[in-house]
Amino acid sequence: MLLLGWLLIAITIPTPAPATPWSAFDAPWFVRIGIDEGLPHSVTTAVAQDRDGLIWIGTMGGLVRYDGYRMQRFEADGKDASNLPDSYVRALLALPDGRVLVGTNAGGLAVFEPSTNGFHTYPVGPGGTSDRKIYTLAQGREHDVWIATDRGVDRLDLRTNRIQTVALGAHLAPRNFSVFEDTDGNLWVGNDRGLFERRAGSRSFVRTTTQDPRIATVLDDQIWSIAEDGAGRIWVGSGQSGAAYRDRDGAWHAVPGFTGYDAGARRPTVRALLEVGNGTMWIGTDGAGIIAYRAGDPNTRVYNHDPARASSLPGDTVRGLLEDASGNRWVATDLGVARDDGRARTAFSVLPSPLRPRTLANPNVHGVFVDSHDRIWLGLGMGRIDVIDPDRQHLRHLRLGGSQAHRDVQAFAEDPNGRIWIGSQGMARIDPDTMQVHDAVLPTLDGKPVLTLLRTDPYLLIGTYEGAYRYDFRNGQLTHFEHRADDPHSLASDTVRQIVRVGDEIWYATTRGISIAPNAQADGGFRQLRHRDGDDTSLPQDYVGGIARDAKGRIWVSTFGGLAVIDHYRPGETVRFRTIGQAQGLGSSKVNAVLLDDEDHPWVSVSNGVARIDAVTGRVRNLGMRDGLHIASYIYIAAARADDHLLFGGLGGLTVVRPHVLADHGTSGRLAITAATLNGRALTPGKLPRNGQPLIVDRSGRSLRVDFALLDYHAPRETTYSYRMQGFDSAWTQTPKGTPPAAIYTNLPHGEYTLQLRAQTHGMNARTVATNYPVVVRPLWFETLTFRVAMVLLAIALIVALVHLRTLYLRRQARRLQEEVDARTRDLQAANERLDQLAGTDELSGLYNRRRFLELAEAVRKHAKPGKACIALLDLDRFKQVNDTFGHLVGDDAIRAVAKIMRAHCRADDLAARFGGEELVICLPDSTLEQTLRMAERMRETLAQTCIRHEQDEIIVTVSIGVAALREGESLQQWISRADAALYAAKDAGRNRCEAAP
Repeated sequence: MLLLGWLLIAITIPTPAPATPWSAFDAPWFVRIGIDEGLPHSVTTAVAQDRDGLIWIGTMGGLVRYDGYRMQRFEADGKDASNLPDSYVRALLALPDGRVLVGTNAGGLAVFEPSTNGFHTYPVGPGGTSDRKIYTLAQGREHDVWIATDRGVDRLDLRTNRIQTVALGAHLAPRNFSVFEDTDGNLWVGNDRGLFERRAGSRSFVRTTTQDPRIATVLDDQIWSIAEDGAGRIWVGSGQSGAAYRDRDGAWHAVPGFTGYDAGARRPTVRALLEVGNGTMWIGTDGAGIIAYRAGDPNTRVYNHDPARASSLPGDTVRGLLEDASGNRWVATDLGVARDDGRARTAFSVLPSPLRPRTLANPNVHGVFVDSHDRIWLGLGMGRIDVIDPDRQHLRHLRLGGSQAHRDVQAFAEDPNGRIWIGSQGMARIDPDTMQVHDAVLPTLDGKPVLTLLRTDPYLLIGTYEGAYRYDFRNGQLTHFEHRADDPHSLASDTVRQIVRVGDEIWYATTRGISIAPNAQADGGFRQLRHRDGDDTSLPQDYVGGIARDAKGRIWVSTFGGLAVIDHYRPGETVRFRTIGQAQGLGSSKVNAVLLDDEDHPWVSVSNGVARIDAVTGRVRNLGMRDGLHIASYIYIAAARADDHLLFGGLGGLTVVRPHVLADHGTSGRLAITAATLNGRALTPGKLPRNGQPLIVDRSGRSLRVDFALLDYHAPRETTYSYRMQGFDSAWTQTPKGTPPAAIYTNLPHGEYTLQLRAQTHGMNARTVATNYPVVVRPLWFETLTFRVAMVLLAIALIVALVHLRTLYLRRQARRLQEEVDARTRDLQAANERLDQLAGTDELSGLYNRRRFLELAEAVRKHAKPGKACIALLDLDRFKQVNDTFGHLVGDDAIRAVAKIMRAHCRADDLAARFGGEELVICLPDSTLEQTLRMAERMRETLAQTCIRHEQDEIIVTVSIGVAALREGESLQQWISRADAALYAAKDAGRNRCEAAP
């Protein structure tokens, strides 16, 4: 019954239409955050933002720290003194040093310490708070925090961390619901007995009074909330009497429809107050949602829960309000927290709901039309039509009947009498004065879906799936023309999606290109504009939707292949298109409708959103949630311009764009690390690095996890994130869409890196936010420089030792090998000498053989001077007789005997050789003819005296010797020949003698 009573009270709150155009439709778009997102309890009680930008949410079941993606929960367990003293959180206050004060329902006051990730609980009683139940925490002007409790008001000095109880006086009740210090230093206390004020410099509290009985009812009631706006007004909210405010002059004013009792009925408790943009005060109530009011306005607006709209408040009991540093408005309700982006002002949505007067009757907007009286006609599904009045404050619902009752309404046109013609399943007509609907006004078209209408006096052109029709307003004649396969100048297709006047021409947009008629009377002889494969200057795609022409004569055509542009058009001349599609930045190339703003910039609805194209630079900017765009899908050519607003119909509602209001969130909200785990150990919030501060990873584990977020909280689902560990990663890593952004690394090598984090926002003012954090991974003991230097030195020592040992071994091996080589060399030399000897020595005599002698003698000849070298040629006398008488062995002994005597008489340089058979020869270098003759004579005499024994015989062998001295220029052969001639002379002279060659 109590809930029903509050609902009845909410319904009875008057909400007359505000004066600002569209304000009745432009409601906050609340994003809900509840148990599914991690809240420990659905009833939320308080919201605060700490110094680092994190949002704190108090609930009846615990406290959470929220970065837009993740929640860190804190709850009471009664065992650990560092935990919350009580899970029921009533008040939160963020302190300038990063700590957060927490007022609880039964556990007193605690403060969150970021350095320990725990809480310190203040005592209750002397030296502490006056009671365990904390209602309000308020920041004072200097270093004071004011605390309203169930049994008093306390002051916490942040410099000394001491709490003192404030003396209230006997006329105040012990219970205090709120406390507030204004900019003038006056202290306001919301007491169980009303509102009291202690002027700056005074020590006593005075009740606040007024002559207005309605306001007096508020001031004498329990005061649950107090706030000051930017103009210095003091706003108060009561337990049962609504709200009121006092201006700088001290005069109190009522909030229209929400000050004093409502005909005796009690009003919902005002739990929170928050000033938002344009001086509007949000009044958070216990059961009636938010009442929005700007001082001096005649009316209020109510934002509360609508079961048919997911963007409404999740619950109507509002216990806390906050506007964060980025302009988001946070609302703590009984069914979770709601967040609204107060800066998303470029676009807003008009949504369907059966429970609201200014909402659509059907979610899908198939057609949009603005008539000559500036009324907006919306064609919806199921035969529904909504009409928005020129003041943009009221909306009326109409419905077609008959066969059109359940069909889509897609087209509108206004006839010369101001009547509105409707294209649905056939044609209908509405009298705008009476709003009476006339069905089936053109029987020929009954049952035929009408896609588009164009009035071009005196005709109404009608596009259908079966070609086009021309209706003559003057006589009611209806002419039909369609595509004919045998006529290339007939309509390009029977599906006519849009008809537009371009100068004097009529352009029929079809699913197979554009057919251009010279005027409205023409039903044939069309000029065709189609897509041509391989021709970039042709229409990009034949499925054509909207067509618009700007003041410079450019024609913009929406197709399912992108936005086609004709920069210069003249009837009859060659048409050249250029295309703006996904490659140029559009979210989709399926462009449905195109509208032009005051500066002739085209705005288009595509299959997945709305975009603006700069007509001069061609830059494409896609709208996003940060701009207020929440309807994502558009498939109809439903678009129109109303005043300076652009209207796009979509699946889910109507999008209203303010082209002149381009939301810019600036640089609000930093990209920050909100949690970090190093080697499995979580860092406390106080140890999290800020931009430029390092992360130190110690020797164990080498793992790192960093949770990060862009702390502006605008459209977190549209923000994309990436990260890179510079010095380790070669490329950026994109975080998967829909998952909380986090960077995870394991087994990082030791060293110094830079963790680069990046966030990319979406929308008209898309930007990239980046931040860097140095990362130091400490080395293990065996990775330290000292260890590595020691290892290097040890390695060097080992190498030196090994080299030394190896050298000794190699030297030993070398000596052994050298000895072996020397021995083998000697053997080889001996063998070579032996071979050489064998090759140049006569085996029988042991003297040089003929070949060797000739080589050596030639060398002597080349170097000897004439007369200074001689050759002595010896021949054994009667040697054949010796062989024949005594045998060849004796002959061999004779030859050996002669050779022995020759060696005995030769000098070291003389060359003695067996020249052949019984002939022997001596070459004597550096010897004259006389010297040689004397040596020859000695040999002859010695041989003559030598006896060779053979068995019983003694054999005497003699020789004849011819000697020749070297002459000038003679050859060796000539030289030997002369010695041979001398030898024969000796033979002829009787043998056993020496003769000299002349």
